Amino acid sequence: MSRNERSPLPIGLTEQRRNDKQRRKPDLRIRRTRSLLSNALVALMQEKSIDKITVQEVLDRATVGRSTFYLHYRDKDDLFLSVLEDGLEMWSTALVRKQEKSYRVAPVAEFFMHVGDAKKLYRALVDSGRIHAFFELAQGYFARGIARRLKDMGLKNLVQSELDARSHALAGNLLSLLKWWLDRGARESPKAMDELFHRMAWNGLQSKSKLR
Repeated sequence: MSRNERSPLPIGLTEQRRNDKQRRKPDLRIRRTRSLLSNALVALMQEKSIDKITVQEVLDRATVGRSTFYLHYRDKDDLFLSVLEDGLEMWSTALVRKQEKSYRVAPVAEFFMHVGDAKKLYRALVDSGRIHAFFELAQGYFARGIARRLKDMGLKNLVQSELDARSHALAGNLLSLLKWWLDRGARESPKAMDELFHRMAWNGLQSKSKLR
C-alpha cells in the first residue's frame, strides 16, 4: 500500500503506542509542525469529508513539506488518530491535572462546550463513518481518567476490577449522553449536562461506596 492510499483507522490504543507517546518529548519545532498539520486537517474536515482530503491538501494548508509530514506520520489516518488522541488525553485528565476540589469525576461541561463549538467536526466524523472509532477511543481515555479521579477523591474501598468496570461504564454513559445531546441540537447548556451526568454518576457510586 502506498503512502497516499487510505488505510483503515485503528480502533483503540495499544499499550506500545501509549508507551511510545509517553517516551516522546518533542522540542518546540516538532510540536509546532505537528500543531500546524493537526490544525490543517481539522480545518479541512469542516469543509469536506475526510475521505476526500488528500495529504497534499493538508500540506498546502499547513505550509509543511511532504518529507517533513512523513517524518511524523505514516499517512492521513495516522495524523487523524493523533489529533483525536491529543484532544482526548487533554480532556480526560483535566480534573486530575488541575487537582480540582469538587465532586466531579470528569470535566463534562468543558468537554461538551468544546465539542458543541465544533459541530461541523462532529458531523464530519459521523458522515465519514469514523464516529464509532472515536467513541471507542474516547471511552478508553475517559475510563482511565475517571479511575484516576475516583482514586484521588478517596474511593478506596472498591477492588480494582470493580473500579475499572465502574470507570468504563461511567465513560460510556458520558459519551452516550454527549451523542444524545448533540443529536437533539445541543439544547441544554453544557453546565446542565454536567450536573445531570454527575447526579446519575453519584447515584450509582454512593450506593456502593462513600468518600473518605
